[in-house]
Amino acid sequence: MGSDNKGKKQKVEETNKSEDQVDAELVLSIEKLQEIQDDLEKINEEASDKVLEIEQKYNEVRKPIYDKRNDVIKSISDFWLTAFMSHPALGELLTEEDQKIFKHLNSMEVEDFKDVKSGYSITFNFNPNPYFEETKLTKTFTFLEEGTTNITATPITWKEGMGITNGEAGKKGNKRSHVDESFFIWFSDTQEKEDDLLHDEVAEIIKEDLWPNPLTYFNNEADDDVEGEEDDDEDKGSDGSDDDEEGDDDEDDEE
Repeated sequence: MGSDNKGKKQKVEETNKSEDQVDAELVLSIEKLQEIQDDLEKINEEASDKVLEIEQKYNEVRKPIYDKRNDVIKSISDFWLTAFMSHPALGELLTEEDQKIFKHLNSMEVEDFKDVKSGYSITFNFNPNPYFEETKLTKTFTFLEEGTTNITATPITWKEGMGITNGEAGKKGNKRSHVDESFFIWFSDTQEKEDDLLHDEVAEIIKEDLWPNPLTYFNNEADDDVEGEEDDDEDKGSDGSDDDEEGDDDEDDEE
């Protein structure tokens, strides 16, 4: 009986030693894995810094090309209005009154800060117009270390009888109601709200989608016009053939 108890005790001790050995090996493996992950994190941070340096370098290279593009765009009537209206998201932001104002928009600029990850600005350059005094409106997004965004925008000095108040645009006493949003309501609003992603969405769409290649959206409108003209021509062609057939029938009747 005593030998049985001694054997059982020995087995328990061996089991405990085995478990302790497994635990020690597991801890050692986790520590090694953590060291490897730390090394990867350092490399990722270095890579991110390099990517930002390259992005900053090429922003400077792109700048004169963007300026050249803006010069050409100025010669195209209603270019930015057409590009905005053809965009599936931005087009919904322009009310009828906004569209009239956008006819005076002659150029745009999107610029990252020198420290690319710290923010960017979007500038809208207008010709002198009957709506507001400014010809240059800039909205700036500055990313702060605590994770929030500081938003600033050029105050708009609306001319007498013009302006947007409480979601409505007024013109000489005759106010036109805006739909849920308006471009100029978005532009003038500098309050970041936790439950409202409108700022991020609109600004990011302009920066990352519209600005890099606005011709894509301008061409969408042009393509639609061409297709519409072709459809009209086809309709006219089918009408003409019907007339010819009717004319042939009339000649046959006369004979």
